[in-house]
Amino acid sequence: MTVPQQAVYVDSPTEGRNPRTTELDTLPTLEVLRVINAEDRLVPGAVAEALPQLAEAVDFAAEALRQGHRVHYVGAGTSGRLASLDVAELAPTFNAPADWFVAHHAGGNQALRTAVENAEDDAAAGAALLTREAEAGDFVLGLTASGRTPFVLGALSAARRKGATTGLVSNNPVSARTADVDVVITVDTGPEAVAGSTRMKAGTSQKLVLTAFSTAVMVKLGRTYSNLMVSMRATNAKLRGRTLRILREATGFSLQECAEALTAANGDLKVALVHLLSGADSERAAKALSETNGHVRNALDMLGAAAR
Repeated sequence: MTVPQQAVYVDSPTEGRNPRTTELDTLPTLEVLRVINAEDRLVPGAVAEALPQLAEAVDFAAEALRQGHRVHYVGAGTSGRLASLDVAELAPTFNAPADWFVAHHAGGNQALRTAVENAEDDAAAGAALLTREAEAGDFVLGLTASGRTPFVLGALSAARRKGATTGLVSNNPVSARTADVDVVITVDTGPEAVAGSTRMKAGTSQKLVLTAFSTAVMVKLGRTYSNLMVSMRATNAKLRGRTLRILREATGFSLQECAEALTAANGDLKVALVHLLSGADSERAAKALSETNGHVRNALDMLGAAAR
């Protein structure tokens, strides 16, 4: 006789039936898309309601990195995949060191491509992983649409025991109220267009949260100048062209002058930028950046230059 696997009833708005989409399967294709799009348009407003808590998480993370610690993401399913994507994009966009952000996904790398049965239900595995990986002073951000994923909660509990600061991104206001973390970021996206399909609005909201979170952390750490990606890696022709465009937009100098500054700076965009804005030679510009942890505005202040 086959023994049925344990079932858990999840009390979450994301599991509810959406009264606005009950006729979804009877609609023409264009109307199906319009209904889904109407639900998607609700997501930014839900994220906006959580911005004060997200700001706390950003400050926790920025301080952890300033002190030489790390930021960890922990998720399962869609949440874990989105977290892994966010981490992968930080190095080329902001030249973030490889050890600053790390994503932990229930089921490991295999689960990034295909579902791994019961991986998200293994609280002990999450706890063991963060017991190994987290250190006092780190910031650990868990992501779970339901607010109850055992792997994520187990990891967060273990991280707290190690002395890490912790946060939780959840789409479930009910379970989020009981979370034992330092900051809870509740994004109430309500019922999905297809009941329980949290890859939809819940997933979209978590993508918005992660992108805003990591970008804000990079801004706080001086990885941008104004709204320009001055820390990016120019690894192909398109990005080398973008580097020159950034220099021109930030300084007002000609394309030739920017190209010459980049050459003098051995291709380092920040050094070239500080050199052009301050008038200091490349060596002094590099020294000022080194002494200000790569923060362009602070380097300019040190050199007595007026930031444009």
